Amino acid sequence: MSNFKAYFTFVKPYWHLVLITVGIGIIKFSIPLTLPLLMKYVVDDILLSDQVNHEKMTMLLTVISGASLLFVVIRYPIEYYRQYFAQLITSRILFDIRNRLYQHAQRLSLRYYQNHKSGEIISRMMNDVEQTKSIVETGMMNIWLDLVTLAIALGIMSYMDSSLTLVSIAILPLYALAVKLLYKRLRILTKSRSQSLAEMQGYLHERINGIPVIKSFTLEQFEQQQFGTKNKQFLERAVAHTRWNALTNGIINTLTDIAPLLVITYGGYQVIEGHLSIGAFVAFFGYLERLYNPLRRIVNASTELTQASASLERVLEFMHEPYDVADSLKSKPMNEMKGHVQFDKVWFKYSDDQDWVLKGIELDIKPGETVALVGMSGGGKSSIVSLIPRLYDIQKGYLRMDNEEIKDITLHSLRSQIGIVLQDNILFSGTIKENILLGRPEASDEDVRQAALAANAHDFIEGLTQGYQTQIGERGVKLSGGQKQRIAIARVFLKNPKLIILDEATSALDLESEHLVQESLERLARDRTTIIIAHRLSTITHADRIVLIEQGEIKEEGSHTQLMHQDGAYAKLYNIQNVETQEAHFNTL
Repeated sequence: MSNFKAYFTFVKPYWHLVLITVGIGIIKFSIPLTLPLLMKYVVDDILLSDQVNHEKMTMLLTVISGASLLFVVIRYPIEYYRQYFAQLITSRILFDIRNRLYQHAQRLSLRYYQNHKSGEIISRMMNDVEQTKSIVETGMMNIWLDLVTLAIALGIMSYMDSSLTLVSIAILPLYALAVKLLYKRLRILTKSRSQSLAEMQGYLHERINGIPVIKSFTLEQFEQQQFGTKNKQFLERAVAHTRWNALTNGIINTLTDIAPLLVITYGGYQVIEGHLSIGAFVAFFGYLERLYNPLRRIVNASTELTQASASLERVLEFMHEPYDVADSLKSKPMNEMKGHVQFDKVWFKYSDDQDWVLKGIELDIKPGETVALVGMSGGGKSSIVSLIPRLYDIQKGYLRMDNEEIKDITLHSLRSQIGIVLQDNILFSGTIKENILLGRPEASDEDVRQAALAANAHDFIEGLTQGYQTQIGERGVKLSGGQKQRIAIARVFLKNPKLIILDEATSALDLESEHLVQESLERLARDRTTIIIAHRLSTITHADRIVLIEQGEIKEEGSHTQLMHQDGAYAKLYNIQNVETQEAHFNTL
């Protein structure tokens, strides 16, 4: 019940439209209820009357003219507006839910996305949300209309013959029993089917993104078998759901077919005994259809609502996922960042059941300073820089920005003044211009051009057929690694942040691309606090300070010259890389 209560918060803004739709629907469903009475009048008062044929024909044409006006001219606009408003309401509600879910999805921490498949999240936002429309369309409108139809039909039938009415509804207790016994199981099977579909979509999303790996390792046959397993699992759950659904419908339809037999038997007896006119018997049988059609729709609606309820549960599970990282009541915006970062005995781990990734980190980065973090993979360098824009929160210690505890700064004002360039930057499908504009969506064309120039990207962009309007494909597949990096750097130039984080920004590039990217990065870092993670130590010798991280702890700290004089771990690592570089250069000659 609480799930439906949560859903109704999305329905509330459209209550007036719901009431209008239900009102129009009552008129629409009431019109066909006049047809059996019309039949009774035609049979008893026209066809079986003692009047001459000419008078009977005149009366029949008069009745048909009035009925045509009601059923053709009046009913059409009523039917149109009922359908239109019903679809309009459900479409707007689904629009609002998906907007809320997308807003929620953007506020969830990286930890959530590391533990959940993106395909499954998409399934909840698209498929499951779509299924919930039955809650409004069926549960809040059609069921009420069918109940009104039932009430009117029962009222007229009782007026015509109360005993025959009791016979016609004798099987209703069996309906109630069938719904109670069958639909609980159907709900479980529906949720299981939806979960299996989401898992398969998650698997597909990963594999389609990884097609180059599948092809390069000739895994097509293996992956076909893996997908076949997932697909078979979904098929089994879908068949189980279909089997139970078919059983439910079979039982309900069988019960429905018993009622006409009872009415024909008892009604026929009443006519033979002279207690019921032939016209009344015909009309009563007509109302029987109008009694059980709404009843059948109500029972079928239980199936739809059961499926919608299972989907709603999955939607709300996602919607109620807590935020690991969020603004607190004390959070205030930071108007202008200076870029003074202080790690004060910071301890951090990604989850409670894992070991500490950072252990008592103490690091003071002054405004405008360039600091390089170096060390072996897995030492904690990326973890340190991910804490600065609060992609994760620390467990112990203090992390300050410009002498303010970072948790007391609003996320938007903090992140809006930090620029990040990664080793594998994500570009979105669309044009080059659209991807650069992500740095500042309201920027002018000239601002975009200047940012591209600063990032050494303008020349290659102008060389493309459509220039800045070139479509780059999903994740920028139509661009080279160096071109993608320069687009990402142009994005940061456009953002013009106070603090720059460069995480292995050149490690995957060839020498020519690295030179262009490195040149643009040095330009980007001027007069800004810059934190660099680098695997290639020759690229960070210019840094004001180099910090060696090993196993989550700071082992060495100082300028390149100072660390080389210490002849410690950094000096050894640098010398090894220098020898390897010289050997690689010699081998190319």
